[in-house]
Amino acid sequence: MINGLREWADRYRGRGKFTPVGVTFHWFMAAAVLYQLVSGWAMQRYLAGPEKLEAYRLHSEIGMTLLLFGALRLLWRLMVPGPINDADNAGWRSKLAYATEGLFYALFVILPLSGWTLWSAIQPARPLSLLGLVTVPAMPFRDISPEWQYWLLYVSEIVHVGAVIILAPLVLLHTIAALKHHFWDRDDVLEGILPEVPDNQWHPGGPNYSRPGESSHPPS
Repeated sequence: MINGLREWADRYRGRGKFTPVGVTFHWFMAAAVLYQLVSGWAMQRYLAGPEKLEAYRLHSEIGMTLLLFGALRLLWRLMVPGPINDADNAGWRSKLAYATEGLFYALFVILPLSGWTLWSAIQPARPLSLLGLVTVPAMPFRDISPEWQYWLLYVSEIVHVGAVIILAPLVLLHTIAALKHHFWDRDDVLEGILPEVPDNQWHPGGPNYSRPGESSHPPS
């Protein structure tokens, strides 16, 4: 099965493209991350009450969805590696790109788990819903002392806020780097993660993306 998936993926990888599955993972998670950053900032301005608690619940549930999709995306990347493109050229830029990717995956674990801990430490703790289909119970903090509950709340909040402080500029730098690849370096990095769109523009810095059967040679 894995060999069959890799053969299918090679149709895209050979053109410097991520598969449709990889593209879907990327843009779904990108949208969710942006929503989480905005909603996390906005809900701090709510007054204490049912509205703020509901905002925390929705924020936590989307965070758990990010944890699930982050794990699925990592599993997919292990089974079906991404394409080799201009971001893989030897040098510090390539190492930085891979380090950034690893940091994103780490944050996709740290942020949801610290958020789940925060939600579970607020008593009475309530279950969360994953994609509206699966009930995720609160962590078992109900029977521990109030002092320990407060300590967990305090530590998980520090971890969560610290991870957000890392994530926000990382998203910005990642976006700037992608735009630099496309408009300044004029290579194939950004196009590799975009949905299937025809591109008639030749890129001096790298191969031109084209659909199967289309010419990828520079114009004469």
